[in-house]
Parts: sequence; C-alpha cells; structure tokens
Amino acid sequence: MGLIRGVARTAAIAGTATAVSNRVSRRQANKWAAQDDQQAAQDEQAAKAEAYDQQQASAQQYPPQQGYPPQQGYPPQQGYPPQQGYAPPAQEDTITQLQKLAELKSAGILTDEEFAAQKAKILGS
Repeated sequence: MGLIRGVARTAAIAGTATAVSNRVSRRQANKWAAQDDQQAAQDEQAAKAEAYDQQQASAQQYPPQQGYPPQQGYPPQQGYPPQQGYAPPAQEDTITQLQKLAELKSAGILTDEEFAAQKAKILGS
C-alpha cells in the first residue's frame, strides 16, 4: 500500500504543479498581450498626430485658393460692367511657381507623379 500511496501523492503533486504552471503562463501571456495592445494604440495615436501635424504644415505652406463668388442664377442687371475673362498668368509667376514646385520635389514632399501633374497644370498642357 505504501507504494501506491507514494505514486498517488506524486501524481497529485505533478498535476497541481502543471495546473499552476499553466495558469502562470496564461496570466503572463495575457499581460504581455495587453502591453502589446497598449503599445500598438500609442503607436497608432502617435502616427495620427504626426499625420495631422504634416497636414497642418502643408496647409500653412499653400495659401488658400480664391474661389469665384457664388452665382445666384440671375442675369446681370444693366449698369454693371460685364465680368472680365480669365487672364493668363504672367511669365514671372509661372517661373516662380515652377521653382517652388521643384523645391517641394527636392525636399521629398512631392512624388514624381505629383510633380508632373502640378507642372502640367501650371504650364497649361
């Protein structure tokens, strides 16, 4: 009987040790997963803040575009001069715009495709 009692005691101790070890492993895995989730959330928040800062910086770099006044749908009344047509930009403005565009490309702000599109827009082709 002593042998069976010793084997049973060893099995009970081994089973308890396994259960405790598994519980500790699960608890550590959950703790590390929570830390990873928290770090991922912080990284995501930092990326959003950086993207916002870049957006604000680029918005400050370009002046707002002036739009046309809202049209009411009424014909112009007599006494008002007719609206002037679009005047093409002066040659100096075009060169200045192209130089600024080249600076943005060399600074890495614009990609080659964006540069080409803006250049075509400025040159009107």
